Amino acid sequence: MIQEIEDRKFDEIVEKATVPVLVEFWQPGCGHCQALLKELELLQAEVGDRLIIYTMNVQENFLIPGELEIQSLPTLALYVDGKFETFIGGIGKKQDLLKQFTQWIGPLP
Repeated sequence: MIQEIEDRKFDEIVEKATVPVLVEFWQPGCGHCQALLKELELLQAEVGDRLIIYTMNVQENFLIPGELEIQSLPTLALYVDGKFETFIGGIGKKQDLLKQFTQWIGPLP
């Protein structure tokens, strides 16, 4: 199961991560957010410990979404070596999402 991350723990968790971190920014009642979360759960099962995935509820957390100037939901942000790397586009299926991470996590067997 994908864990929730909060503003107050965000920097500590992301900076200490030894693998890339993907964060889904979402809010309750967002159907696309829920659909993406299901795909992210499948993705997490496939990539194992090569990528850590978290979700952040933007109605309860304002600092990180504000810093990233998030304007639409869901939004995926990738962090590598503790720093923001890029936004990951699209609400796709697991395989479509996986293709966007290959350069950071390497090909899967």
